[in-house]
Amino acid sequence: MNFTQRISSYFILSLLLCASFASHSEPGLWKIEKNGINSYLFGTVHVGDTSMKGLPKKVIKAIDASEKVIVEVDISAISPIEMQRRSMPFMMLKNGKTLQSELSEHNYKKLKEYFAEKSIDIAMFNNLAPWAVMVTMMQIEFQNAGFSDQNGIDKQVLAYSKSNGIAIGELETLEYQMEMFNHMSLLSNEMIEETFEQLADVETYFITLVNAWKNGDMTTLTKYYNESFDDSSYGEISEQVMLIERNNNWVKELTPRIGKEKLFIAVGALHLPEQHGLLKQFKDHGFTVTRL
Repeated sequence: MNFTQRISSYFILSLLLCASFASHSEPGLWKIEKNGINSYLFGTVHVGDTSMKGLPKKVIKAIDASEKVIVEVDISAISPIEMQRRSMPFMMLKNGKTLQSELSEHNYKKLKEYFAEKSIDIAMFNNLAPWAVMVTMMQIEFQNAGFSDQNGIDKQVLAYSKSNGIAIGELETLEYQMEMFNHMSLLSNEMIEETFEQLADVETYFITLVNAWKNGDMTTLTKYYNESFDDSSYGEISEQVMLIERNNNWVKELTPRIGKEKLFIAVGALHLPEQHGLLKQFKDHGFTVTRL
């Protein structure tokens, strides 16, 4: 699988995990109820290892009880050629810019050394935006840790839904997600520095978080959320662009439908916890939210 085929599965580490409650020992699934009609909210991980094959029975039951499955973007509906055609305009630098010109001398040197250690010539990334290079780095480390998008939970949700004839809807377009990163181009150096920090300790920043997702450990996930989206410029802007704005858009779209349609909503990441998370927002809109 080439880089552009997997771009939306890997594009940010902080969007990998959902939130749940520590008193449970399995991934979190919530029932969102109004007017006696149930919808479901499920947090997904975009990559997984072999131990994560197969959806939990309660998730399958919830999907079967739903009229439509809602995901961020249905990547499985986009062919590799179409993915490349739609992705490349966002990934490529323009107006004579290069990867080297967009990064500090220090960060470019670190990137060059990182890829050299893996026998990769950094020149092949010369025309890519720094965020696209960041995606490549994470994909390399995920694979080294035994994870792939083939075992990702959201991909399994899509596969099960399609094989059972359940309709699928999207919350965003691929282009919206790509443009999200271009909005952060002024913080390219901070993004690369954050990536190096996380990749320097994959056990803490990734393996521990996947285990927290598996076990429904809200404390660990909330701690990571607050550490990732701190009061630095990068923390505040990335939280606003990657989480708050998207959560608000999703709530605006979904609230008129919940209580009228039977929806199974599967979104990745840290979109569920904290004050701007989907769980609190749905409660604030008067829905009954119950952990299953």
